[in-house]
Amino acid sequence: MHATDKKLAERVLHAVLYEVCAMALLVPLAALVMDKDIVHMGALALMMSTAAMLWNMVFNALFERLERRFGWRRTASVRCLHALGFEGGLVVLLVPLAAWWLDSSYWQAFLLDLGFFAFFLPYTYVFNWLYDHLRARLVARRRLAAVVE
Repeated sequence: MHATDKKLAERVLHAVLYEVCAMALLVPLAALVMDKDIVHMGALALMMSTAAMLWNMVFNALFERLERRFGWRRTASVRCLHALGFEGGLVVLLVPLAAWWLDSSYWQAFLLDLGFFAFFLPYTYVFNWLYDHLRARLVARRRLAAVVE
């Protein structure tokens, strides 16, 4: 099984794990930095998370098509391209949402998003690296178990 051979259920699991881990780290920090109630920031995070999960599934499916078409391997450069593309798409989706929810200007929402970007860029890289390595180990273990049976 190749790293790009994922069914919808696994894509959903990947996206949910990504968002849950990120929210657990980011919501308390954002509430503190923005001097907002944690519930208010949590609600924004939930809205942003929902949009990001949908974008995650769409973007990863498209990116994996590019990987197959061009024969890319998941090198550090390809992972950086993946993280930059994913986060760039989120800026377009999430700045208007943050401006509306926080009743702020697009500029202020963009600055907030830059802070999120500073968090999510390395987070995206590390999360996906860990996920891929843990997935490869699980797939190898399943193959071994099938051979032994």
